[in-house]
Amino acid sequence: MSINSLLKSSVAALAIAGGGAVCAQGTPIDAAAFDALVAQGPVASAEAVAASPWASKIKQAGTLRLGGTQTSNLFSLLNEKDGKLRGFDAGIAQLLTRYILGDASKVQFAQVNSSTREQVLINGQVDMVVATYSITPARAEKISFAGPYYTSQAGVLVKANNQAIQSYNDLGGKKVATQAGSTGPAILAQFAPKSTVQEFQTHQEALDSLRQGRVAAYVTDYTLLLNTLSLGTGDAKLAGAPFGAQDPYGIGLPKGSDGVAFVNAFLKKIEADGTWAKLWTIAIGQRTGSTAVPTPPALP
Repeated sequence: MSINSLLKSSVAALAIAGGGAVCAQGTPIDAAAFDALVAQGPVASAEAVAASPWASKIKQAGTLRLGGTQTSNLFSLLNEKDGKLRGFDAGIAQLLTRYILGDASKVQFAQVNSSTREQVLINGQVDMVVATYSITPARAEKISFAGPYYTSQAGVLVKANNQAIQSYNDLGGKKVATQAGSTGPAILAQFAPKSTVQEFQTHQEALDSLRQGRVAAYVTDYTLLLNTLSLGTGDAKLAGAPFGAQDPYGIGLPKGSDGVAFVNAFLKKIEADGTWAKLWTIAIGQRTGSTAVPTPPALP
């Protein structure tokens, strides 16, 4: 099944017929299964690490400096009880850390958002960024991307009782929130040019503006919205199907880094041995009622 069909079926599983309010109650991740999967991840040979200056630098430092998020329910959420990050992106990052260092816990974490992801790589503050990071030509001028390791599209989120907005076609003349530095502004310019766009620095700020009625809709990455719905608050729903071009997620690396080839080899390995599919099932599938594992996007 394609990722688009999968996401549509996920929403159907989460929404109440007619009203579209979420009926799931924030199914938590299976922490034991997630941790066990990461602990069983592959480890690169000494020769493979030595052949990559990017990986060798991390190996010599003994720590991988990761730019990521802590608030994405399906992709990277901090468990305050044990201090661990879990989710699809968190799993990719930890598996790659294990692949290089033999120990997934050797991560130095730095919080990033859609406005700071390129800069922390340009400044050399992190070794990589894994944060539902869409690959775009503009970003690729500043940094390098490995992957893609996942794909999505754009989506429209509205209040659960909103009947006026059924899809992006109904956004004309409406105030619409999106994230600054994301693909949202360009998507709205193309698909809803008559909307009034309000940019917010973070996902939470945009979401709050919708809940408070300051905007009529919130347009951003469809998977991020699915992530929001998986929390089960029941106060919002998706308006229409995903739209726009396929949105590939990549792993951000310093511009010109040889790490691209190294990370792509790692991604091919975890896709071939079934680790990618198992991670998707634990982090996303089991928590959204989806059983058909999508095919990973093709790697260069």
